Amino acid sequence: MMYRVLTIVGGALALAACSSSPDWMSLDALKPAPAMDTVRFESEPPGAEAKTSTGQTCRTPCALALPVNAPLTVTFTLNGYSPETETIEPITAIGSPTNLRPNPVTVELTPAPPQAKPTKRPAAKKSSTKPPAAKKTSARPAAAAPAAAAGSTPAPAPQAAPWPAPTR
Repeated sequence: MMYRVLTIVGGALALAACSSSPDWMSLDALKPAPAMDTVRFESEPPGAEAKTSTGQTCRTPCALALPVNAPLTVTFTLNGYSPETETIEPITAIGSPTNLRPNPVTVELTPAPPQAKPTKRPAAKKSSTKPPAAKKTSARPAAAAPAAAAGSTPAPAPQAAPWPAPTR
């Protein structure tokens, strides 16, 4: 009878332990990892950033291990050049594992068209509501200037030009 009680208690403890098992005891570790293929990326000129649709990046020339379960895209970018995008597709051959093609992925980047530089416009001056005052010309001779200007020298009278005006 004692053996039965110990067996039941031991079974209950084991069942309770399974419900709170740590992650390292999960059966997910037995699932196969997604199949991967290493793909090389090259560009002309070298040094372009290759970014895959899975988020992985590298600078060309380089290689990345990519999953072969679906088609991928890779975008090549480099300052001064137009970005280029290529598609990589999984290819299954009879008797061999699935591979990604093309491999290597090679692109030739084209120089980006020059961007028009914005022209600097002079700063607009604030216009006042009044137009600038025009100079007033006096019809009075300089000798008839008010007494307040008595200490100043009168302006000389305009003289005729020393040469005759051209005729047409």
